[in-house]
Amino acid sequence: MQKNEDTQLARSFGLGMAIILIISSIIGSGVFKKVGPMAEVLGSSRLVIWAWVLAGVVVLAGVVGVAELTSVFPDSGGPYAWFERIYGKMLSFLYGWSCFTVIQTAALASVAYVFAGAVNTFLPLPHLSAEWEAWSILGIHFLDNIGAKIVTCLAIIGLTLANIRGAKNGGIISTIFTLLIVLAIVYVIGAAFGGSVGSWETFDTHTTAFPKDGFTISAFIIAMFIAVRHAFFAFEGWMALGFIGEEVKDPERNMPKALIYGILGIMLIYVAINMAYLYVMPINDMVNKLAADENNIAAVLVIDAIFGDGGAYLISGMILISTFGCTNATILMSGRVYYAMAREGWFFKSAGKVHKKYKTPHISLIYQCVWACLLVFSGSFDLLSDLVVIAAFAFYGLIVVGVIVLRVKRPDLERPYKAFGYPFVPAFFGLFCVVLLIVSFIESPGKGIAGLVLIFSGLPFYYFWKNKNQHPDLLEVGEQVEKDKIE
Repeated sequence: MQKNEDTQLARSFGLGMAIILIISSIIGSGVFKKVGPMAEVLGSSRLVIWAWVLAGVVVLAGVVGVAELTSVFPDSGGPYAWFERIYGKMLSFLYGWSCFTVIQTAALASVAYVFAGAVNTFLPLPHLSAEWEAWSILGIHFLDNIGAKIVTCLAIIGLTLANIRGAKNGGIISTIFTLLIVLAIVYVIGAAFGGSVGSWETFDTHTTAFPKDGFTISAFIIAMFIAVRHAFFAFEGWMALGFIGEEVKDPERNMPKALIYGILGIMLIYVAINMAYLYVMPINDMVNKLAADENNIAAVLVIDAIFGDGGAYLISGMILISTFGCTNATILMSGRVYYAMAREGWFFKSAGKVHKKYKTPHISLIYQCVWACLLVFSGSFDLLSDLVVIAAFAFYGLIVVGVIVLRVKRPDLERPYKAFGYPFVPAFFGLFCVVLLIVSFIESPGKGIAGLVLIFSGLPFYYFWKNKNQHPDLLEVGEQVEKDKIE
C-alpha cells in the first residue's frame, strides 16, 4: 500500500544537517547547570571530570547499538518502530506514550524553561503576589514564577509554528543556533585557560564535605551513578535522530554516521568546558556559592570570575542561544514519533496527518506543544530533568539490548552498519541502565514512582486502541502499513 500525500514526509536532511540536528538537540541547559549538582555529590574536581567522561562513554556505547538499528529500520518514529520489531506492540506503544507524557515533552519543557530564565537576566519577568504564587493543587504551584512560565510557553508555541511551516525552516534555525553556541563555548574555554584567573591546582581540591579517607566502594558507586545521571540530562536527545529517519537522505548510511560523529563532538565539548569551569573556580567555592542561592548557576559564577560584572550577560546570552536551538531541534524531531504512532492507529488519528502544503506532521506538533506547555506549569527544571532521565533510560537500555535480541531473532536482516564491540558493548550499556535505575529509586523513590506512573498511564489507551484496531473499518492505515514495513 502506497502512502498518500497526507501521510508522506519529505526527505529534507543530508548528513551534515543530521549531525547539526543531533548536536542542537543535545546541547541545551545541562552543559551550564549540571556541573553544580555533580560537584556537590562527588566533592572532587577530578571525579567530576571523570563522571562526564564516563557519561559520554556510556552514551557512546548506546549510540553504536542505536546506529545499527537506524541502518536496519530507517523509519520515522525510530525507537517506537524498533521496539515493535523487537519486543512487540505493547512495549512499543508504552515507549511512544512515554515520549509524549514525559521523555520528550518534559525535556522540551525543561530546556525551554531555562531559556526563559536567561531572558530574565536581560528583561526581569513579572511575578504574581505571594498569595497567588502559594496557591496549589495537589502540591503543584501552577502560578509561581508566572512570567518565566509564560515566556517558556511562548517560545515553545513560536518554534512549533516555525516547524509546522517546514522541516527545512527548523533545520535552518538549528544550523544557525548550533554554530553560535559552539563558537561561544569555544570562546569561553579559550578565555578560561588563556586568562590569569584559573590554575591547574584547582583540580587537586575537594569540598569540605568530601570524606577525609575517601569514599567507601559502595558510597563511591552510588555517588558516581548519581553524578552520571545528572550528566545524562546534558546528553539527552541522542536517541532523537531516529524519529526523523523518513526525512533523512540515504538514511542507511547517514544516520549511523550522524549519531557517532555527533556524540563524539559533544563529548569533546562537554569535557573541555567543564574542565574550564573547574580550572577557574575551586570546587568548594563553587558548591558554597551555589548553596547560598538556589538560583545561582555554576557556569554564571565561573564566567563572572573570568569577565567580571558583564559575565552574567555573556553566559545568559549563551544560554539563550543554546536553549533556543535545543528547544527547536527537540520540537522538530520529537513530534515525528506521535505521527508514526497515529499513522498506524495507536495514537489520536488526526496526529497522523501531514500538512498538505508544508509536508510536516502539523497536528502531532500541536499535540506536543499543548502538553509541553501544561508540563511547564506543573513542575520545576530539576524535577522535569530527573523524570526525563529516569523514564528515558528505562527504555534506552531495552532498545540497545534489543540489538542482541534482534540478531538472534532475525539473523537474515541486512545490516549496513553493525554495532562495534557486539555483543559486549550493547550488554554493557543495558547493565549500566539497570544499575542506574536501581540507584535512582534508592536515592529518589518519589521521582521513580512518578516516572512509572507516567509510563504506565498509557495502558488504558493501549487497550482502547488495540480494541479499535481489531476492526479494520475503523482504521485509516493500520495493519497494511505494518505489513509493508515488515516486507
